Amino acid sequence: MFMLLESFRSALESIRAHGFRSLLTSLGIIIGVTSVIAVVSIVQGLSYTINQQFAGLGGNSLTIRSYTPFKKQLQGRLAKLRDSDLQVISQRVDGISSITPVLFTQSGSQGQLSYRSQVSFSRVVGIGANYPEVNSLYPQEGRFFTVNDDVRRRLVCLVGVDVIEDREMPDHPIGEFFRMGNEWCKIVGVLEKRGELLGFSRDNVVLLPYGTGKRIMGASRDLDIQIQLLVDDMNRQDEVKERIRRVLRQEHGLKSGEPDDFKVQTAEQLTESFNTVINMVTAVMAGIVGISLLVGGIGIMNIMLVSVTERTREIGILKALGATRQDILLQFLIEALTLTMIGGLVGVAIGYGLGALVSSLLPGFPAAHVPLWAVLLSFGFCAGVGIIFGIIPAAKAAQLDPIDALRYE
Repeated sequence: MFMLLESFRSALESIRAHGFRSLLTSLGIIIGVTSVIAVVSIVQGLSYTINQQFAGLGGNSLTIRSYTPFKKQLQGRLAKLRDSDLQVISQRVDGISSITPVLFTQSGSQGQLSYRSQVSFSRVVGIGANYPEVNSLYPQEGRFFTVNDDVRRRLVCLVGVDVIEDREMPDHPIGEFFRMGNEWCKIVGVLEKRGELLGFSRDNVVLLPYGTGKRIMGASRDLDIQIQLLVDDMNRQDEVKERIRRVLRQEHGLKSGEPDDFKVQTAEQLTESFNTVINMVTAVMAGIVGISLLVGGIGIMNIMLVSVTERTREIGILKALGATRQDILLQFLIEALTLTMIGGLVGVAIGYGLGALVSSLLPGFPAAHVPLWAVLLSFGFCAGVGIIFGIIPAAKAAQLDPIDALRYE
C-alpha cells in the first residue's frame, strides 16, 4: 500500500512539474470524454422526457395505427384504418372500456387559424368523445365535446394555451370564435398546459369533434385514422391485442402468411421502440467521438516514452538503490493511469456542463441527464487507455540496465 501511495505521489509531482505538457498530453482524453458525456447527457435527457410522456398514456392503453410493409409501399398500396375498423373492434372485441378515433388533419388551410388580425398555423386533430379518458387529458376551463357535438358535426373546439397567446385572445376565451380555413369555430374549452417537447409546443393544438374533423377534411375522402383504447383488465391486455389482430386481419381480408397492415402497440412497446432507437444513436455517436480517446491514448504513450528517456538517470539511481523491475513498472504505469484519469475527470465535468448549456439554449429541449453508467464507462475507458498505452513505456523503463542508465547523458 505504501508503494502505491508513493507511486501516486510521484506521479502527481511529475504531472505538476510538467503542467503544460501534461495538459496537452491529456487533451485528447479530455476532448473524447467531453464529447461522449455531452452526447450521452443530451440524448438521455431526451429519452427520459419522452419516456415520461409515454408513461402518461397509462399501462392499459392500446394504440392501433396503419402499417404498410416495404414491399407494398414500393407498389404504392398504402394501408389505412377506417371507420369500419373502429366499429368492428367496438362490436366484436370484449374487455374494452373506452375507445376513440384520432384523425390528424393534413397541413394546409385546415391549420390556418385567424383571430381578428392575428393569423398563424396550429395542429388540428379530430377526436372522439372518449379521448380524455384514454389519454388522461382534460380541459382546465370550459367543457369537452359531447356525443351530440360529434354526431351533428358542430364547429366547436378545445384549444391549447399557446393558441390563445399567439392570437392574443382574451384570458378566458370560452365562447370566442376564430376562423379555421374557410370555417368559423367556437371555443368551448381550454386544454391543460403540457409544455414543449423537442422544441415543439404541445399546447399549439386545436381539438375538434371527430365528425367535424372529417367534415372539414372532406367526408368523401378515404381518410387514415388512428384508434386508441383502454383495456378493462391489464391481465387481459395480450388477449385483447390478439383478438383485435384477428378481427382486423379478417376485416382487411388478409390471407394466412400475409403480414399485418396495422400495428397494435402498448405504451410500454412504444417506449421500448423509442429506447431501442435512442440506444443505437447513443452507441454510434459515442463510438465515433470515442475515437478521440484512442488518439489521446497514443499521445500519452508518446509522451511517456519521452518521459522515460528524460528520466533514464533517475531510473538508474532508483535501481541502484534497490528498486525492482516491478517497482519501476508500477511507477510509470500509475503515472500514465493518473494522467488519463485526471483527463477523464475534467472531461466529465466539461461534458456535463456543455450538455446542460445546449439544453438551456434550446427552448423546450429536455434538461441534460448523465446516467451513472456513462460516467463509469468513461472512467473505465480512461483507465483502460492509461494501462494499455502506458504499459509499453513502463516496460521500457523497467528493462533499463542500471549501469547503462547511470551512464546516460
